[in-house]
Amino acid sequence: MIDEKAKNWTAQDVVLLKYVGIHPVVVHGGGPEINKAMEKMGKKPEFVHGLRVTDEETLDIVEMVLAGKINGDIVSKLSKFGGKAVGLSGKSGRIIIAKKKIKYIKNEKGEEIAVDLGRVGETVEVNTELLEILINNGYIPVISPIGLDEKGEAYNLNADTVAGDIAGALKAEKLILITDVDGIMDDINNPETLHRKLTASELKEMIEDGRIKGGMIPKAESALYALKHGVKSVHIINGKIPHALLLEIFTEEGIGTMITRD
Repeated sequence: MIDEKAKNWTAQDVVLLKYVGIHPVVVHGGGPEINKAMEKMGKKPEFVHGLRVTDEETLDIVEMVLAGKINGDIVSKLSKFGGKAVGLSGKSGRIIIAKKKIKYIKNEKGEEIAVDLGRVGETVEVNTELLEILINNGYIPVISPIGLDEKGEAYNLNADTVAGDIAGALKAEKLILITDVDGIMDDINNPETLHRKLTASELKEMIEDGRIKGGMIPKAESALYALKHGVKSVHIINGKIPHALLLEIFTEEGIGTMITRD
């Protein structure tokens, strides 16, 4: 989320949720900012099915941008509007135990092949103890998606995936994924094709038949994981809409796509 106004009203919404007794946990990515930093350093961003290919140098850039800039900016915004925010990464208190992720994709012949994404990880375990202490003491945790394996090696994780993992571990009521489109659409250029409500099985079918593409794939997979692990509903909303978070939670119709269990 680049737009400064959108950042402000999202931060206001998060703080308001905390004040009314809802306990938000913020997980952020930083794709555009990471891409800019990489380009400044002469590196071309590379993605496979929405996941960033991450060598050692890219991981350094990712950590620098996520933990060094974006996390601090979000904490500052939340504090500006009266929230008690704490900046963390998945490495803090070993919140995210990770392992190397091997991605399997189909080639032109329809055969599954393994793709090495480098220092890209997937969650093995979420330790919620630190998060629960912070939540219960009035704080808003703000987490960047870097995890550690059992040997202490760092891995870059997809923010949407980590959000789903943490939501599932905390048995959250809702997982809300904020993006720059209105939700899950058949045609990105046609707002009339927005799916306002989907079941988990309908979403899975859309992934399998290729209607969900690119950066929406990790969001959809995260939604399915969260629902399977106890989250009641997942919402994909457009953060460029003023106060999108409040509109989705507190209005009957909502503004994005809501996904529920079958």
